[in-house]
Amino acid sequence: MESRMIGIGVVGLGHWGPNHVRVFSQCAGARVVVAADLSEARRRHVSQLYRDVAVVADAGDVFTRGDVDAVVIATPARTHFAMARAALEAGKHVLLEKPMCTSLAEARALLALADRTERVLMHGHVFLYNEGIRYLHAGIAAGTFGAVQYAHATRTNLGPIRRDANVVEDLATHEITIFDYLFGGPPNWVSAVGSRLLGTDREDVSFVTLQYGESSLAHAHVSWLNPQKVRTLTIVGTQRMVVWNDMEPLEPVRVFDKGLMEEPYYDSFGEFQLRLRDGDIVIPKLNLQEPLRVQAEAFLRRLTSGERTISEGADGVRLVACLEAIEQSMREEGRRVAVPAEVCL
Repeated sequence: MESRMIGIGVVGLGHWGPNHVRVFSQCAGARVVVAADLSEARRRHVSQLYRDVAVVADAGDVFTRGDVDAVVIATPARTHFAMARAALEAGKHVLLEKPMCTSLAEARALLALADRTERVLMHGHVFLYNEGIRYLHAGIAAGTFGAVQYAHATRTNLGPIRRDANVVEDLATHEITIFDYLFGGPPNWVSAVGSRLLGTDREDVSFVTLQYGESSLAHAHVSWLNPQKVRTLTIVGTQRMVVWNDMEPLEPVRVFDKGLMEEPYYDSFGEFQLRLRDGDIVIPKLNLQEPLRVQAEAFLRRLTSGERTISEGADGVRLVACLEAIEQSMREEGRRVAVPAEVCL
């Protein structure tokens, strides 16, 4: 794309969409020209905040504008396929919020359409642009923590209760995408159980287990029915352990020099002894930035220089494949379900 201001359109002005309007308005080389939402109240709210941004009710009016180069879609997941397809067919690049679609077939179809139209389809996943998560990724890649033995994540709160998705689709999508990023690919299999404690037709609490590589396990607990808002991820390595806590914005990462050590001698025949290694706790200094802004800048670089992002469309397809496997496992009372390795073909 030639060097000029990139025109951005945002579709969906509910909880998350206005944040996209804000961050893209702050990015050099980009200009938000139009935003769309069916709600008159939401359109009025955004127009009062951003008077230079046109607001419309029909998303089609965004897709047909000649001054729109790329579209951010932040509508409910059930609308993602139709919205993204219309935008790609209109020749627009697309940043599509998570999850990409509600079925693997739809996600694959969007990826194929983006390829045919030679448009960028990026999977919007803000936690991959979180400095704490990127620190974990770099540490795992460098072997700083040793071999990863397991990972455990908790994402809970008391609400908000959604009617268009279950708790896995709403919350566990974050953990799955983070796990895939940290482990370098999709899991081999998943096992999940969930409950509908609130009496709705969708799970509001779930426990999900995934296996990566030959033996590394990852586990996620997600719930809308918990008295505490918790956003934590623990990585247990053979050399060090590390905890990321998103509720500690100034010091989100702590590295623990803890683990098990084999005794150099044995006190009894035929046995070996293990002892605990309890060392220092290190709080690394991170260059903290707003993850959504970092994601927006990565999207713009993708359009201008072709630099690939860490959340390409193919990554979104893999997430949908994993979600389908989890849904099947929950229906079958926790049975292990394999996740296809080549889901983007």
